[in-house]
This record gives sequence, structure tokens and C-alpha cells, in this order.
Amino acid sequence: MAPSTCLERVRLLHQRGVIRGYHADIDPAALNRRVEAFVSVQLRPPSRQAIEGFKAAMFALPQVMAVYVVAGEQDFLVHVSVPSLDALHSFLIDRLTQRREVAGFRSQIIYDSVRKNVAEPLE
Repeated sequence: MAPSTCLERVRLLHQRGVIRGYHADIDPAALNRRVEAFVSVQLRPPSRQAIEGFKAAMFALPQVMAVYVVAGEQDFLVHVSVPSLDALHSFLIDRLTQRREVAGFRSQIIYDSVRKNVAEPLE
């Protein structure tokens, strides 16, 4: 494929919103983030104001890698990356229990993961 054809295809993918950006694949351990966890959080009251406020507050924390608003028993799934189990415990106690809208939470430590970097369209 000619470079100009390839560049045009990439440009069109950007325009269509298929490509949203680019990122570097960084090893969390190299940044002293050896422990990762998913934290399921339930809010009270489950209002738009509480959801938006909590989402913004969590995303602003350096320990938080991603915030997902989810359906079901829990309202959020928060991906946390910290140096140690003690740091995870401190995050849970100092950051979550201090927020009055948090009704409860449950943490799951991530031992290992694999991730697809390219998604193919589904039929």
C-alpha cells in the first residue's frame, strides 16, 4: 500500500471517530504501581449529581486509572493502581470511606491481565 493511501485511510478513521487517540503501553510496575485492583462502589443517593461528582473526584486521584459507571447492584467500577497492599488499604480507607455518598464498596485485587489493543468490528 502506498504511504499516501495509508495516510488517507488513517485520516478517515479519525474523522469517523474509530481512532480516538494513541497511547504508550507502560508497565505499571516501572512506575511503582505494583498492585492493581478493581473497586466496586455503591452510592447513596444514586442521583445524577452524586454520580457525576463521584466520577470526577475519583478520576482526579493519581491512584485511579479508570472509572466506569455500571448497571447492577454497584454504581461504579474503579480501576486503582498503587505501590503496595498497604497503599491500597489506605486508598480505600482514606479516599472512599471519607466520602459521604459512598454506601459501600468491595475490592478485587488483579493478579494478572491480558488486553486486546485492537478491536475488530462485530457483525
